[in-house]
Amino acid sequence: MANTKKVASLIEEKRKITKEIEEIQRSCKHPTKSIKNVRERLDSQTMVVRWTCDTCFSIVGIPSDNELQNYLKQ
Repeated sequence: MANTKKVASLIEEKRKITKEIEEIQRSCKHPTKSIKNVRERLDSQTMVVRWTCDTCFSIVGIPSDNELQNYLKQ
């Protein structure tokens, strides 16, 4: 029974943290961005290359073919 309460508490805490992160990302102006490897989806192990905000880590775009080639050369 103690584990059930602990799990429920942790799930609720995770929900609150996720909501707070979403609010921070929503209000961010994304002043600088970088190309990074990120998960395609939260439930996926597949990695994709995307522009991400350096401040809030939100995905803000897909790099062009030229930008992608320059990134891969690094």
